[in-house]
Amino acid sequence: MKKYPIYNIQRFNCTSVNSDLYINTFKNHLVDHSFVEEPHRHNSYVLVFFTKGSGMHEIDFDVFAIQPGSMFFLQPGQIHHWDLSDDVEGFVIFYSQEIYNLYFGQKTIGDYPFYSSVDNKPEIVFDVFESKAIFPYFETLIIETQANQLLKQDKIMNLLDIIHIEIARKYNETHLHEVHSYNVKIKTFELVLENNFKKEKAPSFYAAQLNITLKHLNRICNEILQKTTTEVIIGRIILEAKRMLMDRKFTVNEIATELGYEDYSYFTRLFKKHNGMTPTAFRIFKK
Repeated sequence: MKKYPIYNIQRFNCTSVNSDLYINTFKNHLVDHSFVEEPHRHNSYVLVFFTKGSGMHEIDFDVFAIQPGSMFFLQPGQIHHWDLSDDVEGFVIFYSQEIYNLYFGQKTIGDYPFYSSVDNKPEIVFDVFESKAIFPYFETLIIETQANQLLKQDKIMNLLDIIHIEIARKYNETHLHEVHSYNVKIKTFELVLENNFKKEKAPSFYAAQLNITLKHLNRICNEILQKTTTEVIIGRIILEAKRMLMDRKFTVNEIATELGYEDYSYFTRLFKKHNGMTPTAFRIFKK
């Protein structure tokens, strides 16, 4: 079992001083960075749009089929890898949270619904008509990246934002319920959970942090996510356990302790209940 590397943007921008942004065609990207077909993580956001070819994309242990029109959006820390056909084409963009948030100021990358760690769906598929409409934005990004025109950074950032807006509209049609106050609460729940899931397992803790009753939090989770509050919490813990199991430097006992379980056997039973195998078996299976 080898450790899964975390790549920063500078690894791909080896000839640039810009460590916050990387833009390339997917074909050219693979020429110099074939290692990305092995399981790895990024410390940045990743946006990929496929225009040709096929294959498989595994993200945090979920497998997605690649086809023309496939759009993937990854958050920092997610484990992923590809299995691609030789004729694959498309575009790839890496960008830091800082470059996005600092440029736009009043809105952040986290405002987009497809960057959600509670109910993350990292893929949507644009049909032929939609792909033709969004393709020119990516094409212009490549042109701007290779040129040295006036206000280059401004145009690149605004093109990137337009792409995010188009994704958000498509994502909203595909995945989200009608926007109401519950979505605001879910977003807050997501932030609180991300900061506390290793030490706080009780649904009542999260309800208190949101200043609502546990019954109300369960109602929100059921309506928006079709899960109970407990299922959301456990799901986040199990995902982190899977990520840690990919790194051999952690023993299963150490992972259990890191995730807040002093009882190793209880953690093992919990993991098996939700995955059909023990942590050790999962580690061997994924080797």
